[in-house]
Amino acid sequence: MSQRFTRIYLLLLDSVYGVKSMKKCILWFLCLNLVLILDAQEARTENNGNLILEDIPIIPQSIKDDLSKFQNVRSAGFRGFKHDNGIFITTRFGNVSQLHSVESPGATRQQVTFFQEPIGSISTNPNDSSIAFTMDKGGTENAQIYLLDTDNGESKLLTDGSSRNGGPLWSNSGDMIAFQSTRRNGRSNDIWLMSVENPDKAKILLKSSDGSWWGASGWAKDDSKVLVQNYISVANSKAYIIDLKTKQKKLVLGNENESSVNAALAFDKNDQGLFFITDRFAEYNQLAYKNLNNEEIIVISKDISWDVDGFAINEKGDRAAFVVNENGYSSLYLLNPQTFKYKKVKSIPIGLIGGMEFNRNNKSLGLTINTFQSPSDAHVLDLKSNPLSHGSLTRWTFSEVGGLDTSKFVEPKLIHYPSFDSRKIPAFIYANKTEEPQPVIIYIHGGPEGQSRPRFSSTFQLWIKNLNAAVITPNVRGSEGYGKEYLSLDNGFNRENSVKDIGALLDWIETQPSLDSERVAVYGGSYGGYMVLASAVHYSDRLKAVVDIVGISNFVTFLKNTKDYRRDLRRVEYGDERDPEMEKFLQSISPNNNVDKIKVPLFVVQGENDPRVPVTEAEQIVAALRENGKKVWYMNALNEGHGYRKKENRDIYQQAVVLFLREHL
Repeated sequence: MSQRFTRIYLLLLDSVYGVKSMKKCILWFLCLNLVLILDAQEARTENNGNLILEDIPIIPQSIKDDLSKFQNVRSAGFRGFKHDNGIFITTRFGNVSQLHSVESPGATRQQVTFFQEPIGSISTNPNDSSIAFTMDKGGTENAQIYLLDTDNGESKLLTDGSSRNGGPLWSNSGDMIAFQSTRRNGRSNDIWLMSVENPDKAKILLKSSDGSWWGASGWAKDDSKVLVQNYISVANSKAYIIDLKTKQKKLVLGNENESSVNAALAFDKNDQGLFFITDRFAEYNQLAYKNLNNEEIIVISKDISWDVDGFAINEKGDRAAFVVNENGYSSLYLLNPQTFKYKKVKSIPIGLIGGMEFNRNNKSLGLTINTFQSPSDAHVLDLKSNPLSHGSLTRWTFSEVGGLDTSKFVEPKLIHYPSFDSRKIPAFIYANKTEEPQPVIIYIHGGPEGQSRPRFSSTFQLWIKNLNAAVITPNVRGSEGYGKEYLSLDNGFNRENSVKDIGALLDWIETQPSLDSERVAVYGGSYGGYMVLASAVHYSDRLKAVVDIVGISNFVTFLKNTKDYRRDLRRVEYGDERDPEMEKFLQSISPNNNVDKIKVPLFVVQGENDPRVPVTEAEQIVAALRENGKKVWYMNALNEGHGYRKKENRDIYQQAVVLFLREHL
């Protein structure tokens, strides 16, 4: 029994103590049962004890029924070509996503892996049918690397079983893997090499001397050198080449004394140059090539004023492709990597593109496509002999959408609204045409350098249909996709300027006849969770409900408690809490120090094993709110981390969100 209801129970007991009247005894018994019922609603477990719910009412069956179709939508991300015919995808038929194979367009998806945890990244061996893949347990993100024999479905553990490992990259010979690991001390992001035949003899290729991230980006054709990436922050990254014989490391992209984006992509066909993405020469991230012999740099996408955010090159090095983020929408370009000429592919549906890879015979480009009316599905673009020519685009998977008519899904529209400094803030709005003003749910992305893009979202469409709400997804200052100046506008002591962008959005909503400014909710996860809590601090009188998913409630405690291997990366973005002036500022803007200003109902959702935003961030904001007499629902999944990946948890969480929004919005 909880402390709150224990006190009520004791008061009841004291009031009837010693009473011999049967009527009073019955009254006492009924009151006690009422206490136990209320207590069961205050803190209970669902889903075999994995999901803790506090102050959340029992979810009506009607809500579960209403949401059933929306909660049975699948997707199928392209993950690579098979050695023979067919492709690999990840999709979910049970509780979590697993690896499947598809032999031909529209064919049955054959499940390859059968684990209780979702599959992470995969890397196909260039010379046989084996795959290296990553998988963690319970959302801890302590991923391990496994070797999978796709012929018989058997797998074996390659890493130590306890450290954090990722980014497996096969050598061209197919007998070595370069990967990132914290095995040495639990906090340094080192690069290791291992033979799949003798994984116990893995050795460190590069020791990280600070808290920045290191990973392998490519192998030289003769496997004598490894191209490695050093990620310091979203605005500062460099690349090096390591000679495996001498172990010497040479800086090839970026400058030790300057901050700029230099994301290594691949060697060219003769190992004489590198393809990379950089912002050194423009406001946006451009595709470029560096000649390693004469140091000459050629900016390939200089005529495109948007970020390049995807790239693939075939094994021969004579054909490539890249993706451009054009105001949130993806555009695909084919590239001749020898002449640097490129051509836009116009047959791609309007939406988002990811997961590109060329097949071994150089005749196809596999990719994932997502539109607002179709979930992520695997597609294959047929190629012609000319590197800039292509044939038809074929959809290979047709993911189930729970029986929903997606042709009736509301299309997102791009808008721009003015903020406090007259800067125009981009956002997407999903709204029905209606004569009556509709309530609004503001969805704030995480990152903070993330970006809300016009994608398939059964959640948004669910809110629109079941709550008759409009959904707005703003890209406040600090978001990716709009240039490096915009990206930096929320750094350091400017943190709350991004919160002011939400205030400006509330102002804009008041000017829209179709939107009800008296019924607005904010919803966000991770850094977006901080943003919704900060919005509750500053705009409680203009909000009806706040949903915080794995959000930061105090920047100082967050920086102290986030996992060692990522702490320095976050300090670059949020500020160093060890500096007294910065520590004072971070404390002043942290929501848990300003709960007296929060006057709106909150719903806090957390994963117990979250290594990024620890569970203590949720616990302390919930405790602070309750101590101040504020209403707050709290949900914690004991087998999840930074977000809910298991369907059984995600279903209950989505149902509870709808119940919360119905009650308060």
